[in-house]
Amino acid sequence: MPDPTQLSKLTNLSEFSTLELAQALAARLTINEKDWHRLKSNRKARAGEQAAAALIFLLKDQPEEALARFRQASGWLDKSISAPPCPTHGHGNS
Repeated sequence: MPDPTQLSKLTNLSEFSTLELAQALAARLTINEKDWHRLKSNRKARAGEQAAAALIFLLKDQPEEALARFRQASGWLDKSISAPPCPTHGHGNS
């Protein structure tokens, strides 16, 4: 049986729509600017970010956009895509 604190949290979650919960998850999984360089090649972080975005598009009845994000998430996990080099570092920039 869940403790009262966990039960209270679960009850509070029922106050939100499925879309709002998905948006909160996406916000939590989004790589922010200060963590970008550290996590830009982190496959789990990038896949999670894309999968959460896909879920939002799916809930908004935009299956084509959802599928594109799910494919990107899959690409991160199966290593078929990688992060491009940062345009502000090296590569002959003056």
